[in-house]
Amino acid sequence: MTAISRREFSAIALALAAPAKNLFAASSSSIDATIRGGMTRRKIPTVVAMVGTADKITYTGAFGKRDATSGVDARLDTIFAIASMTKAITTTAAMQLVEQGKVDLHVPVSKYLPELAKLDVLDGFDSAGKPILHPATKPVTLHHLMTHTSGFAYDVWDARMLKYNTMHGGPSAGVVAPLTPLIFEPGTRWQYGTGLDWTGRLVEAVSGLTLEQYMRRNILDPLGMKDTTFVFPKEKFDRLAGSYTRQANGEVKPSPRAMPAVPKQFNGGGGLYSTAPDYIAFMQMILNRGKGRGNRILQPKTVAMMTTNQIGEISAGKLKTVRPEISSDVDFHPGVKDGYTYGFLINAVGYQGGRSAGSLAWAGVDNTYYWIDPKRSLCAVVMMQFLPFADLQAVGLLGDFEKAVYTA
Repeated sequence: MTAISRREFSAIALALAAPAKNLFAASSSSIDATIRGGMTRRKIPTVVAMVGTADKITYTGAFGKRDATSGVDARLDTIFAIASMTKAITTTAAMQLVEQGKVDLHVPVSKYLPELAKLDVLDGFDSAGKPILHPATKPVTLHHLMTHTSGFAYDVWDARMLKYNTMHGGPSAGVVAPLTPLIFEPGTRWQYGTGLDWTGRLVEAVSGLTLEQYMRRNILDPLGMKDTTFVFPKEKFDRLAGSYTRQANGEVKPSPRAMPAVPKQFNGGGGLYSTAPDYIAFMQMILNRGKGRGNRILQPKTVAMMTTNQIGEISAGKLKTVRPEISSDVDFHPGVKDGYTYGFLINAVGYQGGRSAGSLAWAGVDNTYYWIDPKRSLCAVVMMQFLPFADLQAVGLLGDFEKAVYTA
């Protein structure tokens, strides 16, 4: 074999790299076209999307305007209210305490939160409208809180809880959900609810820190998630995405864009603001079995628990709305029974044209969505900012984006 010069070697290397570069550009262009077309067809004003593997970013895209009036373009660092995407981070905080032996998954959670010692189950209402209650026969555990099998329920998807909250005033903005009755005996069903609100309180009680302080020190700063916070900083207001509401005619109506108020309490179930790059960093940590940006956030055995179904044969992820102004019906995987881990919805069957079996996912009420596909070492997030949750068009764009990602 004849020796080649350094210049000749460099030329060959560049030639070999070019097809891969062109392929990446073509793939990105295809995903761009899918999102742009979907936004126009589905009347969605703002989208930021991102895809990564365990160790690199493979796609970024920002589309539309930051809000309805300024004319400012959306950017990759546009900040969104991520609502229930907070839950996986709160779960991570709690699992760190489990690793340290400070919390047990399966003892009564009243050991750490005495107010949860004596809970009632709501059976219904009598003829006068008074709640019919009976004492719960099983204690709630952290396992129940983090898998949504505690019996605590949001009133958006449960008529009895809606009636109860209507009678008792319900939670007010900026505070963690108040103590309510359970709607079933702990461990017997799956129902989306305030379990992660209480998990956040547990983290505060055990650590002696606020949830903001705990997450900042132990998760957010180590992962470089500099734009993720419960307390929105004034200096970043120009990056805040405007919010909208879908109208009956299909149009989206903008809401007044205002500086978010400082929360009275930190809600582990849904209080964070974040960006697509920050959330990708969190998901890459899960793909890397607990390590991110050179820092160990979780032990591999803990990540294994967070990536494995923890609710047996119970079905998760399907919800019938009773407050359609906030959420449509939720069924991301029609005809299939999904499970739930510590932190994530998990699908036993792959999505057609999309994520593999064993992928992890969840979302935020303002139509922010993500998934983590460990089998393909892939994670993705797509952020929008409008109600109602699980809007047909938002879910449609999520599906289009997912198929484009896997096709690319």
